[in-house]
Amino acid sequence: MLFFSFFKTLVDHEVTIELKNDLSIRGTLKSVDQFLNIKLDDITVIEEGNYPHLSAVKNVFIRGSVVRYVHLPANAVDTALLEDATRREAANTAAQKTR
Repeated sequence: MLFFSFFKTLVDHEVTIELKNDLSIRGTLKSVDQFLNIKLDDITVIEEGNYPHLSAVKNVFIRGSVVRYVHLPANAVDTALLEDATRREAANTAAQKTR
């Protein structure tokens, strides 16, 4: 759930999604769900010459299982908040295991 919560904070930020088939798409993150399925608006394909059929596409829905990487703008990431959330989740997981 940590990644889902984190990605929800990035809605309306520009991100680049690299897919497992080496296609990279840059666009504005509009929504993300618990399966990390992603909806992007106003997209551009990074290597458009290799994918000319995508030049007319403006919005995409990307299934979470085909995502290799999500490139984020550095200024959109609050590292202190992310580190704190990671520590809390690790502590909760450890507490559940000891029960």
